[in-house]
Amino acid sequence: MKNLRLKSARAALDLSQQALADRVGVTRQTINAIEKGDYNPTINLCIAICKELGKTLDELFWE
Repeated sequence: MKNLRLKSARAALDLSQQALADRVGVTRQTINAIEKGDYNPTINLCIAICKELGKTLDELFWE
């Protein structure tokens, strides 16, 4: 399932996939795969992404 909430939150801060990836210590391809729903990130990566985007886990990753 695509993660449009993550993509939207990233875009709202005017961050590219590469910029977010650099901030959380992964590759741009990893961020792309998460947004496309092709990869389930670890809880630690989810938390790191949430901190960078100023969102909660509920807001970005759980339905």
